[in-house]
Amino acid sequence: MMKPKRALAALLAGLMGWTLSASASAATLRLLTWSGLAPDALVKKFKQETGIDVQVTLSNNEDIVSRLRATGGAGFDLAQPSQDRITGPQADFRIYKPIDLSRVQTRQFIPDLLDATKANTTIGGKVYALPHTWGTLGVLTNNAKAPHVSGIADLCTGAYKGKVSMRIRRPALILMAFASGDDPFAAYANPDKYQAIIDKAGQKLAACKAHVKAYWNNSDDLLNMMRSGEIVAAEGWDSHAFKLQGEDMDIGYDKNPLGWIDTFVLPAKGRADDAAYQWIDFMLRPENAAIVMQTSNNMTASAGAQDLVPEKLRQVLARVYSPQAIARIHWFPPIPSGLETREGKILDRIAAQ
Repeated sequence: MMKPKRALAALLAGLMGWTLSASASAATLRLLTWSGLAPDALVKKFKQETGIDVQVTLSNNEDIVSRLRATGGAGFDLAQPSQDRITGPQADFRIYKPIDLSRVQTRQFIPDLLDATKANTTIGGKVYALPHTWGTLGVLTNNAKAPHVSGIADLCTGAYKGKVSMRIRRPALILMAFASGDDPFAAYANPDKYQAIIDKAGQKLAACKAHVKAYWNNSDDLLNMMRSGEIVAAEGWDSHAFKLQGEDMDIGYDKNPLGWIDTFVLPAKGRADDAAYQWIDFMLRPENAAIVMQTSNNMTASAGAQDLVPEKLRQVLARVYSPQAIARIHWFPPIPSGLETREGKILDRIAAQ
């Protein structure tokens, strides 16, 4: 039997160990994010201001959900999936926890983006995400060499055979569905109708394989093929168009792109909520958000950040995102459970052909 003094000493030692462990974990923010959204300069600046280290793990939508699903929402304190990957995974796997809006400086957000994200990520009256960056997916073109390309269907014409690129991924399937005159987002609630739409789009993507020079896997692959003239048009992100326009290439961009919003979410078993909320507020400060715009070439949900980026980038953004262009964006709605499984089977068949 342990003597009282020894028992007390053991208890105090245990409490001290727990306190040190809690302090250590609170001093590190484990962030699961996209490339460009947590630049080293801001990680260092945050450390200087708060004393909190940021441990950055680069990821993407599928990987974020997969990692958090595998651990039940453990392993990270803040993650950045797109707003259409919140309600479905939460309903299926319970991998997030609600946002406490009282702990966020909401005045830093562009109101329309904040309201849209809240509306698309609310479950049972609780908000599960906040907006960070946004942008679009579409088709970028070398205007001098592909003047008649306006959308993904044009990549599959004989005029540009062997001179285009894309990915066998969900965006290409959705873009092709819209290009075929369908509205896949409007069919989300009708599985049979949605299946017919994506089956048709998949058949067109399969037929398009003979026209594709190469399927790109990362941004450098795509950008280098466009720079060299190896390809003249490609399915890609607006950030690719911004990058090439910034290099003084005459690059056009899709008039009917798909819109995305990358968010901040709290993993269900994160252990550093205080640090997470501090990082959110820090990243939405206009001067910091302007740096993210330059490192990622993405738009930001921070009110006033666009006014702080270099003049050349402001001109590019204004050219691509006029009020008329923004009105034509097809914004990704929340993905119903099971939808991506249906799409995956089609994409796997295309890849195997």
